[in-house]
This record gives sequence, C-alpha cells and structure tokens, in this order.
Amino acid sequence: MALSKIRSDSMTDAAQSNRNFIINGDFQVWQRATAATAAANNTYNTVDRFYFLLSNDGAATSERSTDTPTGTGYSLLAKCTTADTSLAAGQYISIGQSIEAQNLQPLQYGTSSAKTITLSFFVKSNKTGTYTATIYKQDNTSAVIPNEYTINSANTWEKKTITITPTAGSTSLITASGGAIANDNGLGFQVVFGLAWGSTFHGTNNTWSTNGNHYGTSNQVNWMDSTSNNFYLAQVQLEIGDVANPLFEHEDYGTTLRKCQRYYDQSSVSTGSGPWYFQVAQLGASYGRSQIDFQVRMRSSPTVTVVNNNSSFSSSGVQLLSPHMASPYINSTTANNHLESWTASAEL
Repeated sequence: MALSKIRSDSMTDAAQSNRNFIINGDFQVWQRATAATAAANNTYNTVDRFYFLLSNDGAATSERSTDTPTGTGYSLLAKCTTADTSLAAGQYISIGQSIEAQNLQPLQYGTSSAKTITLSFFVKSNKTGTYTATIYKQDNTSAVIPNEYTINSANTWEKKTITITPTAGSTSLITASGGAIANDNGLGFQVVFGLAWGSTFHGTNNTWSTNGNHYGTSNQVNWMDSTSNNFYLAQVQLEIGDVANPLFEHEDYGTTLRKCQRYYDQSSVSTGSGPWYFQVAQLGASYGRSQIDFQVRMRSSPTVTVVNNNSSFSSSGVQLLSPHMASPYINSTTANNHLESWTASAEL
C-alpha cells in the first residue's frame, strides 16, 4: 500500500528542522528585562534579538506577556504610553530583527535560483486595520519590500502568513547579482513589523524597491494615536517555501539561549545584574586583572561593560582578547575574589 502524501510539494524542498531563520521567535529568552521598559531607537531593551526602530513625538514600552495564542509560553507586548496623533513625514515606530548574513545563504539571493520565503506570525491588538511586515536587504544593491496584512478583530489572536517571492512586483533586484547577500557575519537583512510610518516611508505593497525608506505603505494605521493601544506578537517564523509550516518550530530553551548569546551575553541570565566572581591577579600595588569567558563564541568582538558591585575596587577598562574572552582591569589593593557583573554585546 502506498504511503499517503502528507506534505505539499512546496514544503518538500524546505528543511523540516532548523528551518526558522528567526532566532527566539517564540519569545522564550529575555536576558535584559521582562518588565515594561521604555522603547528607544535601534535599541534592544527587553526580549533577545528583537529591537525597536522609532522616531516620533510619542513613547512606547515593551514587556513580556503570558497572553499567547496557545495559552503557554510568552509573547512580546508593546504599549503606546504617549500618543502622537499626527505623524510627521519622517516619523515612525516598528519592531525588528536583524539576521546574520551567513545564516541566509540558503536563500541563494543574487542568482536565478533565489528562493521564495514565507513569514508567519501571530498578532493581536485592540487597534484593527492595515499593518505592514517588511524585509530590508542591505548588502550590494539594497532592496526593501513592504507587505500589508490586516488585523481584523480587536483583541483577538490572528495568524498571519506573508509569502515573498524574489521577483515580487515584477522586479529583478533579488535575482540579479546585486541581490546577493554576503557570506559573512554582517547584517543580511532586517525583518520589520511596522506600527506606524510617516509618508517618507510609504512604498508599494509586495514590491521590491531600491528606496531604502520604503518600509511601509500609505495604508498603515497610526498605532501611536492613543495610549489605549497595544500590540502583541508571538511565534514569528521565516522559512523557505511558499507555504508556512502549520507547526511552529519550537526549540529547547538551551538551544535558543545559546543562539541569543552569540549576540548578547551577560553574567546573570535571570536578572541581568550579576553578581559574578572574578579572581583578580595582582599586577601592581593598586591594580590587577580578571578574566571573562563568554558562554559562547560571539558574532564579533563585543562591547563589554563591567558593573562594580564591591566598593573596595573599581574597573578602569576592558581589554578584548577575542570574541570569546575579555579581561577587565581592576583597581584594587588586594588579590581577592571581587564581585562584578558584566554584559557583552555583539548585536548586528
């Protein structure tokens, strides 16, 4: 008896494990903070691998929420805390993730074999209407494509699926050589969830463009127009193929944490404030050295910040030894275990 065909042809070419290009798409890892934190432009301040892009006259926060489409796990919750009812042309707010270029090589951008990709996610908001989800590729010839989706019912979890072809809008920006993504540890492209876009950022729906401002469309709602507005995001998945896999690819927590630590690491995952003990090697009458071993090899040599939790010493700088090690200078009169905490950032 022949076995039943259980997957469509459009899914057979895609990997059935490690298929999600988004890291921490189920919002499990929150190394920096879980409580409501003010959003700042191009800043990671709560959930790992997701950041805000914003410039407007209002304000917003992000936080961890247990309100999810499955009733388990976490979602990202954004709240408008200061309204901007009339966006200027150059104002905006969005949530994004930057994906490392070498991780995107299976897409074969820059060739005639460039792959179709599908973005799927759950979304919920009290503010219904048209929103946009955007891919922005910056290597070689930059190319951006905004895609509209609609939140139909207020305060209701809805699954959205957006398929992005290499030639969307009858363009060849992705299939031509300028569409290539470098095989390195730099920025491959951004995935951006728009909440509001001023007119400077209005492009054409589902059309690749070389205009790097075209993150949104003129139909995008102004989510910043009321302090009652909220926005929940959950189970973000980006995969090869023209059909979204119906099952979100859940990873064990340890695997996702290690992926996140490639970009951001710290001495205490649970609180972000340490403490962490270092043995200080005495080098002189009033100074010494300690050593930080990052928990995974980071994407690049990180920016390291040491926080001193002991009044008997201070840190006078950090020497980066490699993407997996750093050595703070410690001002101290004794070679003892001192209490410190640290953060290391190698974000894209």
